[in-house]
Amino acid sequence: MIKRTFSSMVVLVLCVILVCFGTVTAILFHYFDRLYDTKLENELTYISRGVEYNGIQYLDGLSADACRITWIAADGSVVFDNAVDASTMENHGQREEIAEAFETGEGESVRYSDTMAQKTNNRAMLLSDGTVIRVSSSSDTLLHMFAEMMKPLLFVFFGTLIVAALFAYGTSRKIVKPLEDLDLEHPEAVKTYEELTPFLRRIEQQNRQIRAQMQELKRQQTEFSAITENMNEGFVVVDRQQKILSYNGSALKLLGALPDIEYKTVLELNRSEEFQKVIAVAFEGNHNEQIMKQEGGVYSIFANPVFQDGEVSGAIVVIMDVTEKEQRESLRREFSANVSHELKTPLTSISGTAEIMKNGMVRPEDIPYFSGMIYKEAQRLIHLVGDIIKLSKLEESDISSQKMPVDLSHMVNMVVESLQTEAEKKSVLVETQIEPDCQVMGILSIVDEIVYNLCENAIKYNVDGGKVKVTVRGQKQGAVLIVEDTGIGIPYQEQQRVFERFYRVDKSHSKEIGGTGLGLSIVKHGVHTLGGDIQLESKEGIGTRITVTFYN
Repeated sequence: MIKRTFSSMVVLVLCVILVCFGTVTAILFHYFDRLYDTKLENELTYISRGVEYNGIQYLDGLSADACRITWIAADGSVVFDNAVDASTMENHGQREEIAEAFETGEGESVRYSDTMAQKTNNRAMLLSDGTVIRVSSSSDTLLHMFAEMMKPLLFVFFGTLIVAALFAYGTSRKIVKPLEDLDLEHPEAVKTYEELTPFLRRIEQQNRQIRAQMQELKRQQTEFSAITENMNEGFVVVDRQQKILSYNGSALKLLGALPDIEYKTVLELNRSEEFQKVIAVAFEGNHNEQIMKQEGGVYSIFANPVFQDGEVSGAIVVIMDVTEKEQRESLRREFSANVSHELKTPLTSISGTAEIMKNGMVRPEDIPYFSGMIYKEAQRLIHLVGDIIKLSKLEESDISSQKMPVDLSHMVNMVVESLQTEAEKKSVLVETQIEPDCQVMGILSIVDEIVYNLCENAIKYNVDGGKVKVTVRGQKQGAVLIVEDTGIGIPYQEQQRVFERFYRVDKSHSKEIGGTGLGLSIVKHGVHTLGGDIQLESKEGIGTRITVTFYN
């Protein structure tokens, strides 16, 4: 702005100087021209009177440096000329000023010399004797006069221009400085030109609008960040060059990208074939989904193209962790297979034994034995179906409104008493260490299943002559149930799987005992349903200790 102001002022000053110089020159030329005319007229008057009184003698007495004087006779011939020999001069009767003088008494004319850049003013007067006196004077033309004045004018011009330039620079700086010092953040507090007040007021209004909009955008951004950063799903937004526009922390975590690295393109986040493919298909304009497996996890990746003016301008990628879903699906398939297998085994045994008896291939004295086999397998089948039903109820029922106080101490005593016969068959000694009146919040049937299965397993998988210790003690917010045995124990590598459905550590031994493989699974689901905690400690050949903590 300073440059523009400075140049504008310099041009203005330059124009003013040129106009002033032209005007002054014209005025001076006009002034001197009139002065020459007046002087020439006065000289003509004096000379004409001198000639009338003294004739040619007066003319001979005049200085040769004076203006040019010509005396013309009535016939136009030249009688006298102080510059040229009169006898050599042509007839002047037709000259403009002389012809006018013969006619009106006075005449004048102006003749220009292009070669000498001069003009000649001629004035003539008719004398009483019929002759004419002409006086001529040469003067510079306006152009010649301007050329003569060029050097001093240029000196004055450039000097004035320099002064004007300095003045213009200082003035422009002074004019612009208040504008440079404007505080556009707080224009209402600025003291500057009155003419800028509406402009500054408008800026202040816009500032208020911008601040309000910025606050709203920050609020929305904060809300958006809070929502997206707390999402379990990851998302990435990319433009048409596949550059990352936005993403959340879950996206980096799910894709296995490092959070401290600045990623420029989406393909830098993950190099897997599935991820690369889902991006490529999205930029072809198609919605697609890919399943990606990495580091033991399973992830579902969705990519949707974003269209603008009919062309793909970017894409939105959503990453979901479906590991648990896949695991549940796998468990469901495994459970179905296990159920089919476990149901098929006793049914096959029952069907085979019944077929033998039907075909009369069994002797009468052996019928009780085969009937016992059918009964045993039927009971096994009933127990299996019962356990499956129990698991289904634990997984599907909402027990939050069904909880009630349960006397854990009393229940443990009853379970131990009911299992005393089974314990005696294996010569297992069952000891109890039970604090009285230990109350827990739960469902009676679920607590009973937990206690019964733990105590039954401790006896069932114990060695002959072994020992079982059942402990119940209260705590500040609930109670603890501990069941310890001196049985066969569980190998360390198997301890993480004993709570799985139908899983048996020693399948041949379990078959002899008759277990369904669902006991500990029922215990685990029951404990989690009641909001408790279960821990297992076991050493192979030494025994097992299971601790269940109930919380009120």
